[in-house]
Amino acid sequence: MPGAKKKQSKADKYSTNPSTNNGSSNRGPPQHYDGPSERPGSSAGPGQASGSRGRPPTDAPTAQSTRTASRPPSAPGARASSQPPMIDPARDPAKPAKKKDTLNPRIEWGGNAFNYYSDDAMPKELMRRPGWGQVGEKVRLKLNSHVLQGTPDKTICQYSVIVGNGQENRGLIQAAWGSKQVNSRLPGGTREWLFDGNTLAWSVHQVSEMHFAIDLDVEHNRPVRNNKPDIVRIVIRPAAKINLNNIYEYLHGKASFGSHVITAINFLDHLIREWPSKQHLNIKRSYFNRQTGDKYDLGGGIEAMRGVYQSIRLAEGKKLVVNIDVSHTTFWNVTGFPSIINQLTGHKDVESLQMAWRDPRSLQPNFKFAAMKRLKANFFNVKHKNQRNPVEAAKKEWKVASIIPQTAKEYKFVEYDRATNQVGPEISIFDHYKKAYDIHLNFPYLPVVATTRFISRPDPSDKDGRIKSAIVFPMELCLMRPNQRYPYKLNEQQTSNMIKFAVQQPHARLQGINKGLDMLAWDKDPYLKHYGIKITREQIQTAARILPPPKLQFGGVGGPATVEPGTSGRWDLKGKKFLSPNRAPLISWGVMIVSSTSYSGRAIQIPQAQAFVKAFVDAYRNHGGTVNNANPLIQAQANADLPKAIEMLLMAVGNKHNMRPQMFMFILPDKNAEIYLRIKKSCDCRWGVYSQCVQGAQALKVAPQYISNVLMKFNAKLGGTTNRIVTQGAGHFAKSTMIIGADVSHAAPNNPAPSYAAMTVSMDKFAARYAAGVQTNGYRVEMISTRNLNDMLTPLFREWMMNVNSGRLPDHVYYFRDGVSEGQFTNVLKTEVADMKEIFKKLGETRKDFEVKFTVVVAEKRHHIRFFPQGKGADKGGNPLPGTIVDHDVTHPFDNDFYLCAHRAIQGTARPVHYTVLLDEMEVPVDRFQKLLYEQCYQYIRSTTPVSLHPAVYYAHLASNRAKAHENISETERRTREYAEPTGSSHDPEEAKPLIPMNNVDKIQGDIKERGLADVDILRTNPSIPNQLTFEDNNNNNNNSV
Repeated sequence: MPGAKKKQSKADKYSTNPSTNNGSSNRGPPQHYDGPSERPGSSAGPGQASGSRGRPPTDAPTAQSTRTASRPPSAPGARASSQPPMIDPARDPAKPAKKKDTLNPRIEWGGNAFNYYSDDAMPKELMRRPGWGQVGEKVRLKLNSHVLQGTPDKTICQYSVIVGNGQENRGLIQAAWGSKQVNSRLPGGTREWLFDGNTLAWSVHQVSEMHFAIDLDVEHNRPVRNNKPDIVRIVIRPAAKINLNNIYEYLHGKASFGSHVITAINFLDHLIREWPSKQHLNIKRSYFNRQTGDKYDLGGGIEAMRGVYQSIRLAEGKKLVVNIDVSHTTFWNVTGFPSIINQLTGHKDVESLQMAWRDPRSLQPNFKFAAMKRLKANFFNVKHKNQRNPVEAAKKEWKVASIIPQTAKEYKFVEYDRATNQVGPEISIFDHYKKAYDIHLNFPYLPVVATTRFISRPDPSDKDGRIKSAIVFPMELCLMRPNQRYPYKLNEQQTSNMIKFAVQQPHARLQGINKGLDMLAWDKDPYLKHYGIKITREQIQTAARILPPPKLQFGGVGGPATVEPGTSGRWDLKGKKFLSPNRAPLISWGVMIVSSTSYSGRAIQIPQAQAFVKAFVDAYRNHGGTVNNANPLIQAQANADLPKAIEMLLMAVGNKHNMRPQMFMFILPDKNAEIYLRIKKSCDCRWGVYSQCVQGAQALKVAPQYISNVLMKFNAKLGGTTNRIVTQGAGHFAKSTMIIGADVSHAAPNNPAPSYAAMTVSMDKFAARYAAGVQTNGYRVEMISTRNLNDMLTPLFREWMMNVNSGRLPDHVYYFRDGVSEGQFTNVLKTEVADMKEIFKKLGETRKDFEVKFTVVVAEKRHHIRFFPQGKGADKGGNPLPGTIVDHDVTHPFDNDFYLCAHRAIQGTARPVHYTVLLDEMEVPVDRFQKLLYEQCYQYIRSTTPVSLHPAVYYAHLASNRAKAHENISETERRTREYAEPTGSSHDPEEAKPLIPMNNVDKIQGDIKERGLADVDILRTNPSIPNQLTFEDNNNNNNNSV
């Protein structure tokens, strides 16, 4: 703050930058260390606005308050008081203290490992593998995993390391550990020691407790400043002795899992990471190299880079394996800040950006300019001519604290001559650079950049006689440092470009993996050699099976009733009728041609829309649909306000047919997500009418295949079913069976949107149709709350009992859970499954002796195991055939898990789904369960191919995505979230505003409206309505957001 004293944090003194050290994990010592630059008397550096007296970076003034100011106003400097969160004791029981995760997240442990530290009453072990599957054709394929061999014959000592007070930031810790003084004191030097960059070290050398101090001023050959030597104390204490044979004793069943196994595997993880972390940029489990890695410009100032992923795991077959795969992440372009912001804000050049910045009308509100906040916390260099020491200036790095919304001509500071300790007059940054460096800024009307460093100057008005001000630079002289990771969600165009870059056919992915193996260079790794560890370069070959594909049953008469897709993983709807068409004849429906928000006009005209609708109706009838009104009302968007236009369409269609509209079709001009969300919000929450969106470009083509694909969704919304699998006898469900799917989705990093919990429940005896519920679930909370489970599942369970099982509870429930990590497996059983059992007990009070049996399965897609089949097990593109299953060599040695590739990859390399069975109270045979899982992937109601994931989970994903449209916020608030600063969330993690209630015409049993249940099977019968339609808005308080 101008005139306010500010003490610099140690994080700024010893900041750690991925561009100058070896990765965000801060494993190696930084290549460049400047020491505590905030000390009084330290050099401000060439080219900076020395003594700048601007508002400090943490509290930059708003554009509205400073655009016309001649100097930034002073700020009080006091933080806002922290208020305790509002808690409702009746709704929020006391929350237990969070337990620190004690296991290394970079290692694939398996769920049972996390139970070792569990102190609850749950079983200490999850279900173990009951046996091996036998069904299917045997094939051989390669896996992108490698066997780790060899064990050191020496005892490995683990040490606890304390640097300073034990609370120091990682930059200081690494500077101290990487010093010559530490290297000289350790037996064998730091080359024979592993260090995790924080508190642990390993070595074959046995030493007693060591205490010593190092002088960082001496280390970096610099004078002592302000008579305060930069002394850091270090303590190294013996902590444990490690025997790697403990791992193999566990794998052979000779020892139980315990801390001796955990510490040994943790050491191996750090061992295989030590050398590549010092050679490449390390981000979590991945390594990147700007010189050798492939790069791709994504647009918007962002680039993607390809690297290598490495992870160690315990594996079936009594071995340790290392999983290797290609990895992709995003970085800021290494270019000037004006160029980056120019791309972020979508301007054609810096001149137009500067003109827009000078225009106050373009700033309030402007979400594009809000994107400038994303530069915060990045490192940059300052480049300009006439530097006193250009080489040193190029090495000097600065960290962005904020973008100040004042231009170089507006921002003024007090000049200060450090040599004479004299304070001069106020001067603008523009004039300062002309006066001090003879530099005429080309873009003086761009905002300025405040850094995290400060300069101290005399100030008689301050009680201490000195004041600290932030160091500020003009934007055009700032150059982004390399390897600055971009942590935000990509926009649609960037996502499309990222997919083009990341998607690789199997042969290309193998080449990328081999390139990654060259980066890791295991054969040259001095640490692996020192400890006697070898990792084979050859990929593991395993025995896989291809499960037999099912037959599919369609409906109607006169067409092929059954289809055999074989191993092609594909079929079509030509000449086929849906298994079940719409429940009620389609009468009251309408079509709207939506106007574009980005250009004048529409993508399609009314005569063209009429031709599309005619082909659409004919195709629906051919597929068995019942359409009594082949000429729906078709109109262009009648009001610039889309929700109002939808209301006008509702009135027109309802009055025309004297009944509530059954369906609206919207022909969209483009893939604008905002238009789509507004349509769904109005139709779902305000009017309770089904909606179907189609692309105008596709409607112009009137392609039969596109129409049939849309009709699968259209028919499902009206109560129909596309197809089901053909089973023998009682099929997969010998007893009454319900299938439940669940998923919790979270917002992108730095986006303060809540998490959404979605649940799906099968609604027929074949488990082909599903109903869904969705609700907010706190902020980044993975376990679904008891209240959400009760409110969403109780009405769905009642509906299932009434319509599927004659009012009785199910005998068996399959619960497919997506998105949970291994450390949360037991929490799924302890909370979610336990809550569901309680719901069933309440619904089956007349059968107190009866308990529903559960089979609980976790589905995981975020892993790096890939199949590379050989010969008959591969399709034309080199991907595995649908139904390929692997349960050896890379699965857990004891847990009941397997990998299933149920789908045919359309592009790129197929990613199998990793299934882990946590609980099986029904004791389903292995082959029967695996066959059920695979065959049900053919019943996804919106596709003519088997899907990769079980449909119950897939539908939960869809419901979760729809929740974004039901959130009770305006579009302005939604867009503001996208550009939120990376400052974390101040929300109570378990509290979030509920979704807008859905306007359900025919509600499933239970008060769904209060909780906003997004059900995919709600409108079943459409009651007549009066001639003059008048609908009461169910969200009178939220009209603006609907």
